[in-house]
Amino acid sequence: MKYFNVTVSNKGKKRTEVIKAKSKILALKVAKQNFPKERVSKAVETAKPTDEKMKDLVAGVKKSFEGKISIDSKISAIRQISVMTDAGISIHDAINEVAINTEDPKLKNIFENIGSDINAGKSIADSMDPYAEEFGHVTIAMTNLGEKTGNIAGSYAKLSTILEDIRDNLKKFKKAIRTPMITLIAMGIAFTILIMVVVPKFKEMFEKFDSALPVPTIILLWLENALSHYGLYILIGLVVGIFLLKHFHKTDEKFRYKIDKIMVNPKFYLIHKIVFFSSMHKYMLVFGELVKSGIPVSEALDTAVDMVDNAYIKEKLLGVNANIARGISLSDAFEQTGLFENMLLQMIRAGEAGGQLDAMLGKVTDYYDARFQDLIDNLAAYIEPIMLFFIAGLVLLMALGIFMPMWDLGKAVK
Repeated sequence: MKYFNVTVSNKGKKRTEVIKAKSKILALKVAKQNFPKERVSKAVETAKPTDEKMKDLVAGVKKSFEGKISIDSKISAIRQISVMTDAGISIHDAINEVAINTEDPKLKNIFENIGSDINAGKSIADSMDPYAEEFGHVTIAMTNLGEKTGNIAGSYAKLSTILEDIRDNLKKFKKAIRTPMITLIAMGIAFTILIMVVVPKFKEMFEKFDSALPVPTIILLWLENALSHYGLYILIGLVVGIFLLKHFHKTDEKFRYKIDKIMVNPKFYLIHKIVFFSSMHKYMLVFGELVKSGIPVSEALDTAVDMVDNAYIKEKLLGVNANIARGISLSDAFEQTGLFENMLLQMIRAGEAGGQLDAMLGKVTDYYDARFQDLIDNLAAYIEPIMLFFIAGLVLLMALGIFMPMWDLGKAVK
């Protein structure tokens, strides 16, 4: 959502109203609805108001303390709805039954609200739309698909398969980085303890030296002083800094775009490949499934692009639909993004020409999945050089910081 300064005039007096909307046209439409007896002239995009930023910050703090709905609970609920509706049970009764049986209190409350909205005459997709952040865009898309085709059971069966695939990849990634992260954390704790315990023992000796201390020793003494006097503040600062980084990445589009662009920069070792291949795999997985289900290509592209978390990649993929609207083929539109390898473009062209686009999209999805799985399976081997460099740096700093002045101890005594 964006913010617009909309000029409103009444009896020759002009004023500016801040309107929240997705586009300038919608902002003008909302302003006309809100002020029907006044003249709405123009809308200019503006920054988010300070009070809105503060509200978002407070909401972010509250949400960080709330428990998230586990993906396993969502998959289980969606699969239950699929099975029950396939057995002839109405969607309203199926959702109420899931609300009764689910153990997750947040998910239970959401399904109770959805059931009430459906009972009040709303469509399933409209009832689920307020919870798009909890369920994800692909859930809303597959719900729309199920309503349009009259096959909620089939759509939700495919949805649960997609979510299971995403969950399994996430589990593999977490498992792969678990050991390196534990090692790095252990090294960081050990280094901190050495600085807090060992360095003070030598500090008095170093202070008696008349000669200048070497750089590694100065660094160690500076770290010891900082941790001793400001350790708690540093820890709080790190926690607050991480929270603010996550908050602004989520709420500030410009900040998010800059960070996401850095994340896919080839100079950003390993991370850029993980982000790129995971994003492209999710995009092609959802796009291919929607096309296979009979959704028009343009609509499938709009839904699939919402699965992409990286703002930089998402911006490039948003241009695909615009180019298709101008009459460009899907393969050429993909080529203009600069994200697809030539081999994949040839496969998509062959699928378009032979009327087997869904099959070729499946092969492209498998390719991205294979590349991503290879990265995850060999992640430990890729991270090992970084870990060795980091550990060696800490050991070298500690050794040189303590022993270099010791080597000059004889000179200092003379």
